Amino acid sequence: MKIYFAGSICGGRNDAKLYEKFIDYLKTYGEVLTEHVGDQSLTEEGGDSDDSSYIHDRDMKWLSSADVIIAEVSTPSLGVGYEIAKAIQCNKRVLCLYRPQKGKKLSAMIAGCPDISNAEYTTLEEAKKAIDTFLKNER
Repeated sequence: MKIYFAGSICGGRNDAKLYEKFIDYLKTYGEVLTEHVGDQSLTEEGGDSDDSSYIHDRDMKWLSSADVIIAEVSTPSLGVGYEIAKAIQCNKRVLCLYRPQKGKKLSAMIAGCPDISNAEYTTLEEAKKAIDTFLKNER
């Protein structure tokens, strides 16, 4: 299985360590095409290339070849929103993981979309269970 993991890069890297844990777990299901998202050395500046066209084209190629998309959406990100919309256009199954936070609410564009599976979590174990449930039909 090919998995496209989406998480904030330019929108903030506070959850990079968490992304790394998700990616490690997702590897038990298959190939994670976007391992760099969990790279602790990657900053809000990006870092894997200065060429925006290259990044866009590479990521869209990965997204189109993925079997599923799993996005951590607790940190708002224009890029992640774009990836989710593109995934829906390509009829990909999408899971959005969201950690409730005081003063922050999940976007209605994500929460209200019938083509997205949403899962709230507070612990890594809860998120893993949501991933397991989502992916159980993909194996």
